[in-house]
Amino acid sequence: MFDTIAQASKKTGISIHTLRYYDREGLLPFIEHSANGSRLFRESDYEWIAVLQCLKNTGMPLKQIKTYMDWCMQGDTTLEKRLSLFQSQKIVIEHQLKELKTYQNIVEYKIKYLKGRIDGTEEKGVCQF
Repeated sequence: MFDTIAQASKKTGISIHTLRYYDREGLLPFIEHSANGSRLFRESDYEWIAVLQCLKNTGMPLKQIKTYMDWCMQGDTTLEKRLSLFQSQKIVIEHQLKELKTYQNIVEYKIKYLKGRIDGTEEKGVCQF
């Protein structure tokens, strides 16, 4: 059983345009095409798409994701390369999380400050933004 690109878009939250772009760029080498060229998505394809989204959304360039997809298509001879790629991406994500925690602390401070200004428990500070 196959899904259409519209169904795949709905399931993944990725626009039809973007799914077509990914396919044209070789990021979805496993997607089958019908005789008339329509893209056909299997249930198992969604796991691959989820990995693609993960890598993209954590800042990996599409060119590097394409390399990963190529390695996947080459089989087990690229397992060490793929492991190294994910280990590197884990470091990137850990850095992003650290940055986000810093930003969260700033936002929480500003919320506390502004609430205090509103209810009168916080004195007027130098920073008014």
